[in-house]
Amino acid sequence: MTSQPWPPQLDAVVAAPRHHRVLLENAHVRVLETWIAPGEIVPLHTHQWPAVYYILQAGDFIRRDDRGVVTGDSRQNPPGNAGDVVWATPLGPHTLENVGATPIHVVSVETKLASI
Repeated sequence: MTSQPWPPQLDAVVAAPRHHRVLLENAHVRVLETWIAPGEIVPLHTHQWPAVYYILQAGDFIRRDDRGVVTGDSRQNPPGNAGDVVWATPLGPHTLENVGATPIHVVSVETKLASI
């Protein structure tokens, strides 16, 4: 069940399993845990469904699209702090580089159904 036209091999769990772990998945939601150590770059991947992100540990990052163009820099536009909950739309192919001194740790709940 995919809501976006991106190739399945770019799904976060498939393309970047070292950084994304499935905690729960069913027909309605997929709950992911994401860890990114300082200095690490998460390989090119997608997030095909909208999601709620619970930030356990925030850090500075740079997001780049599939051409290497910077599409987000948390140092200029912070997405939130530890303990915050944020909403995100699906994310097309991108990498994420932790440019901070602390690990980034997030739990996300991806909604698979349009009615949720």
